[in-house]
Parts: sequence; structure tokens; C-alpha cells
Amino acid sequence: MRTSTSETALRRLIEHEAKRAGFAAVAVTRPDAIPLAPARLAQFVEEGLHGSMDWMAETLERRSAPSALWPDVRSIIVFAMNYGPDTDPRALQAQTDRAAISVYARNRDYHDVMKGRLKEIAGKIVARAGGDVKVFVDTAPIMEKPLAESAGLGWQGKHTNLVSREFGSWLFLGTIFTTAELEPDEAEIDRCGSCRACLDACPTGAFPAPYRIDARRCISYLTIENKGPVPVEFREKIGNRIYGCDDCLAACPWNKFAQAASEAKLAARDDLREPRLAELILLDDASFRSFFSGSPVKRIGRDRFIRNVLIAAGNSGESGLIAPCRALVADASPLVRGAAVWALSRLTGAATLKALAQDALKAETEEYVVAEWNAALTLAEPQRTQA
Repeated sequence: MRTSTSETALRRLIEHEAKRAGFAAVAVTRPDAIPLAPARLAQFVEEGLHGSMDWMAETLERRSAPSALWPDVRSIIVFAMNYGPDTDPRALQAQTDRAAISVYARNRDYHDVMKGRLKEIAGKIVARAGGDVKVFVDTAPIMEKPLAESAGLGWQGKHTNLVSREFGSWLFLGTIFTTAELEPDEAEIDRCGSCRACLDACPTGAFPAPYRIDARRCISYLTIENKGPVPVEFREKIGNRIYGCDDCLAACPWNKFAQAASEAKLAARDDLREPRLAELILLDDASFRSFFSGSPVKRIGRDRFIRNVLIAAGNSGESGLIAPCRALVADASPLVRGAAVWALSRLTGAATLKALAQDALKAETEEYVVAEWNAALTLAEPQRTQA
């Protein structure tokens, strides 16, 4: 297929503007380039591996093909932004008095950052080529990772995330749908080979098989999407991860190229690199909103966030966290109260726990919290003489 002069000029404009806006890579694909992806997604939802993310089932038909979302689309431009960390984020897990926040959430919400830049580029595409455009950054039913693979930006690795030869597993994705006809780039091939580093790195066994994930076991799902209590079987394995998990991404051998990449990265906020649990556990709703203003962390709300911090506190062994945990036993949120009970069961002796329970249970009406107290007291019973 011959490329016209006007198409070549438009492509140069897109690449120039993408670089100017701080994107690490840009490529083009067609709306019909991912014919196998819808069936895989349907199987994922049918087996219930999406957990409580009901929106995945509700948008399944529209998500199945870009043209189902917008029939007029002729080309899809996929943009990638590098957010690779300077060090291995897993090292923070050894510092039990600190909180591990997923690398992607340590700065401004990438949705806001990328969407603003993509809208500028989209405007210039229309000014040059006419037609119509739509901008999406993980906020519409679009299968960005398969589209990025078909555009040649990388391939979906065994951890189901995009892997790039140049940037490893650390890429944000955004798309511009356009009515303009653009020559598509060549799709990337799977380069994982026999490697299973990402699968073996998962603390909770969230990968039933290569290229398949059970969200219900994923720490990112449990700490972000999950609105209820964290299942007991996963609490200890969560460690100090209070928002998301980077283990499978960080284990990818292709990251050695990401570390050397010099393109503009979305750098982390200094105060979110190694925050102290003792400071985070004190956040009320107002201070939580202020501290995480502009951050994706803000979207889960204070109660879910403190739930996560309390799980980390219970895993920390830090006696200095006992006092704030005791205070949170009387929190207005049942979710927080229940997590505080579990944390105290890990940080205090049986006698102290029993004394706390006597007062707390007099006023407790929430069945979930009562169940947490009963479970904590039952587990502590054999230790009573040691308390």
C-alpha cells in the first residue's frame, strides 16, 4: 500500500507532537486488528476472574471492538508514556514501618496528565487532516493493551500487561481514535519465551496460567477495586503494600532496558516514595483528600485506604502503631474498625485484646466487625498465658 504525501506529513506531525508532549512511543493500528481479544475477555468474565469489577461485564459488547464504541473510527493512534522507576520498588517491602505504593500512583493521576496532552495532539490532527477524533485514557471500554500490541509498541506478557523492548513493563497507554486513514504499524511478537519470572513473583498466586490473571487474588485488585474487607487468606501476604502491587512488573527481565531509557518519565512525588505508616494511619477524610490531591490514590476514598494501611500495620510488628490502631477501633467506618481489630490482633497480646474487645463489643452493631473480634479472640486464646 502506497502512503500519500499528506498521510506522511500527518504521521510526522503526530510523531513530533508525541515527542514534544513527553510520550516515549507512538504507533498506529486498525480498529479490526485485535480479532482474538474479545473472546479471551469474554472467557475471563465468564469464569468470574474479574471479581467485583461489574463494569467489565456490563461493557463487554462495547469493549469487544473499537468500532462498536465508535463506528466511524478508521485508525487508532496508540501513545505510550514511560513511568519506569529508578530502583526496584520491591526493595521497600523490607522496610516494614514504611508503606509501599504502586509506582504508577506515586505522582499525579496519569489519566489527567495524558488526556490533557492527547487532546492537544488531537486538535492538531484535526487542524491538519480534518475529520473527527476521540481521546481515551483508560476511561472507556477499550482494550488498550491488545491495541498497543497490534500497533507494535510491545506485547502482552505472561502477567497480562504490556512489555516493551525499550521500556520493559512500565508504560501508560492512551489512544486517539480518528477518522483519518493512516498506514498501520507492524504488530509486535511475543518475546517472553520460557521466562516465568513475573508469574513466580506474585505473592498471592494470582496467575492460574501464563497470560491469565485471577483479579480476585491480585493485590492491586484487593487494595484498590475491592470495596469490602480484605480476605483473611491474603492479609499477611499483602505485607506493606497499601495501594497496588508492582511485583510481577518489577520482576520482568526486560526492565533492564527501561532503567537506561532517557525519555521524559512521569517521576514520583518524593513524599510518596517511602511514606511512613505512622503518618498515613492518622489521616482523616479531609487530610487524606488534601495529601492525595491529584493522585489516583484519592479515588479509593479514605476508608478503603486506611483499611489497607491497617493491614500493613498488622504486618509491621511496629509497637508504635498500637495506639492509632486502638483509636481506629472506634472509627465511624465499619471497614476501618474491622481492619483495626485484625491489626491489633497481630500487634498486642491476648489479655490486651480481650480488654479492648469487652469495651468495643458493647457498642458494636456491625456483624462484620463483631466477626473480626470473635476471630481475633479465638486465635489469641492459646497465647493468653503469655500476654
